[in-house]
Amino acid sequence: MDKDKRVSVDELFNKEITETERLRSVILISLLALEAVLLLTIYLFFTEDYMSLFKSNIAIFSILLFTLIIIIYESFIHYFMGRSNKPIFFNPRLFGFFNSFSEITLLTILLMIIVEHSGQILILKTPATLTYFIFIVLSTFRLNYKLSVFSGTLAAAEYILISFYYSNYATGIAKVTYPVLTEMQYLGQGLIMIITGIAAGFVSNLIKKKMISSWNNIQEKIEIIDLFGQQISPEIVRNILDQRHELSGTRQKVCVMFLDIRQFTPYVEHHQPEEVVTYLNTLFSFMIDIVQSHNGVINQFLGDGFMATFGAPVKTGNSSHNATEAAIEIIRALHIKNKEGRIPKTRIRIGLHFDEAVTGNIGSSARKQYSITGRVVIMASRIEQLNKKYSTNLLISKEVYEQLNDNIKKHFEWLDNTRVKGSEKLISIYSHIDVIKSTFENKNKTI
Repeated sequence: MDKDKRVSVDELFNKEITETERLRSVILISLLALEAVLLLTIYLFFTEDYMSLFKSNIAIFSILLFTLIIIIYESFIHYFMGRSNKPIFFNPRLFGFFNSFSEITLLTILLMIIVEHSGQILILKTPATLTYFIFIVLSTFRLNYKLSVFSGTLAAAEYILISFYYSNYATGIAKVTYPVLTEMQYLGQGLIMIITGIAAGFVSNLIKKKMISSWNNIQEKIEIIDLFGQQISPEIVRNILDQRHELSGTRQKVCVMFLDIRQFTPYVEHHQPEEVVTYLNTLFSFMIDIVQSHNGVINQFLGDGFMATFGAPVKTGNSSHNATEAAIEIIRALHIKNKEGRIPKTRIRIGLHFDEAVTGNIGSSARKQYSITGRVVIMASRIEQLNKKYSTNLLISKEVYEQLNDNIKKHFEWLDNTRVKGSEKLISIYSHIDVIKSTFENKNKTI
């Protein structure tokens, strides 16, 4: 994979943290708003009991005010994290610690305000203090073990400190009617907060490891596709990765193309290796694009040519029609490049045959290769070689011709019944009419 295309795990992780921080803000706003509504509902049903405890509405008003402040604060966080032009010094991981500190400390300040204005320490014994656990549990969204432990420890420390202070040193607080928390009570609740933070840390760490493992697997898969896609078609790579246990051997009808560059050996003898490679890359570049645009795949390069298959591993449309159109387009594109002088004068030969093939992974347990095998491959190769005998550029078998629609068929004419090397059976071959004319006009031109 190119370096400019490779996305590091750190970049992916930071992006994920930014998104989850925004999601966390929305969830926190929703949960605290729901908490405020439910507490207000309880207050309306049990107003007398509430007033007998707090003597004023300071507790419920403070909770509603706290909820409003948190909603405003989290809305700002949601907006800030969604901006693309964050400060250059912004660090998502450090920001998580700052945000956790701010949220927990705001809750602590709320509890202190209620105690100071109501003169009652009772609020430290009510379910309101369990709001700390919401912040601790939601810290798992940040996928940072240390941050979850930090959240639990900070919540425990602040809760224990204010409980200890108002139980032992604060003046003007009603301690007789409503006894303070015992040391066992607030230390025990603080301990549970720390344990909850540790548990949340383990959960976040496990999720983080799973995510990184998934990202690494995806990156490796992309790198494999990019690496082997330079050697064989990306479609074959994807098929191998998706069906690696199902490619032991499959019979299917395919159209095989063999393409050969004429007079290639003399060209190699009179040019430097670097020039030969550049020449081949120039030719194969547009040819491969044409093959793939017609749903074909390159199975292998043969030095001065290549073998392509239409209909495997993925069958799309009429494979013979796709292969024939690709062959014609390659020849026409080559003619244009020759005419414009963009490449050395070049002629090619193409043979097409349609028949059943065996497709799949072939080899040993140590090394396997996705291959197309069968008589169809041999026949396509032999038909390509017949171009030399008939001074043509493109020959197709009767099996291919019969698969074509009328619009394509009318551009072909029957050429001969002939035998190919290694077979006693006569085969019918057809040649493209326009190609024949072009061939005889240029039959003396070589590379």
